[in-house]
Amino acid sequence: MKKFSLTSQILLAMLFGAILGIVFNFFGLMQFSFIGDFLVNNLFHVVGQVFIASLKMLVVPLVFISLVCGVAALGDISKLGRLGGKALLFYISTTAIAITLAMGLAITISPGEGFNLESQAAQEYTPKEAPSLAETVINLVPNNPIQAMAEGEMLQLIVFSILFGIAIVMAGKSGKRIEEQFNDYNAIIMQMVGILMKLAPFGVFCLIAKTFSLQGMEVIKPLLGYFLVVVLALFVHLFVTYPLLLKIFSGLSISTFLKKMREVQIFAFSTASSNATIPVNIEANVKKLGVDNSVASFTIPLGATINMDGTAIMQGVATVFIANVYGIDLSVADYLTVILTATLASIGTAGVPGVGLIMLAMVLNQVGLPVEGIALIIGVDRLLDMMRTAVNVTGDAAGTVIIAKSEGGLNVDTFNNKNIPDPQ
Repeated sequence: MKKFSLTSQILLAMLFGAILGIVFNFFGLMQFSFIGDFLVNNLFHVVGQVFIASLKMLVVPLVFISLVCGVAALGDISKLGRLGGKALLFYISTTAIAITLAMGLAITISPGEGFNLESQAAQEYTPKEAPSLAETVINLVPNNPIQAMAEGEMLQLIVFSILFGIAIVMAGKSGKRIEEQFNDYNAIIMQMVGILMKLAPFGVFCLIAKTFSLQGMEVIKPLLGYFLVVVLALFVHLFVTYPLLLKIFSGLSISTFLKKMREVQIFAFSTASSNATIPVNIEANVKKLGVDNSVASFTIPLGATINMDGTAIMQGVATVFIANVYGIDLSVADYLTVILTATLASIGTAGVPGVGLIMLAMVLNQVGLPVEGIALIIGVDRLLDMMRTAVNVTGDAAGTVIIAKSEGGLNVDTFNNKNIPDPQ
């Protein structure tokens, strides 16, 4: 009997998890202690959270080690500057495109018009204070790099890793010895990633089963217009914007790229965390897409930190939706403010579940919309968070492939090879 590939196993785990969760929710089986308490809130919750924690466990050492290796392997500080400039240009540009697309669709379709706000038992939502642009810039440099690692401050970790890698290049023979050690550490970390991948189907099954058991499909109905507009914008960005950019700037096959990104997208969808997907995304870019590790280990962690196209799409649609719900007319200047604010807000946004709602509060404040309107969309945000994370990581990979191609760091034969096996 033919053995299922890892991707097939994860897809089946997602399908069976969703079906089981919907059955539990639809037939009211959650009221039974064995199903609601033991299976969903204990077994599924524990296994799912352990899986996510296992992935996150690798994020800091992987980002630090792979980024140091990548910068040191470049051997040319000027090349690092080019990589950084291209990556920033790509990520910020696609974020601006994403929110413009989202707001254009939202204004055209107008979700939320006729929505009876008074009949909604909107829960109270108190957002955390979003950091200002000045604070974001200041916080780029860590006071204590060890503390930054412990707290998972990705931008600070990236800055320290880049400086460490540059120092290795400048240190000559001493740096070469350290570089060899870091290459060994990198090989070990990737082996750890391989071990966790074997457990992925179980973790994905439990995460999906719990989500649908608790929320089912009913929560989508009151906000169907908002939900569908966000999904439409995400799909257009995923299957039109990225493929067009990939074709225009690299000339590579769109279908091959999307096929080889499928496993990464599934992981992003199931974890709703760009940071947790970093190990899987780097591995796919290097082994399946043919990107040189010196490029992927720099652009993927950077993208997971500043490239939040899916989140920007949600913010654009949510702004129009909340304005419609409260009967507030936004001017052209307001729309431009939303585009600029959401684009800048994506820089420094943590790649973890639910953080988009915090940044949305900042966007709403900029145009004078009531922040409590966020309470209206909380119910469907978990499912949308999963979808937009899949879009985010695809954008990270598309930018990485395009940049690698422009820098001569892409093995086109590996990219075009359709027979690369899943990791065992």
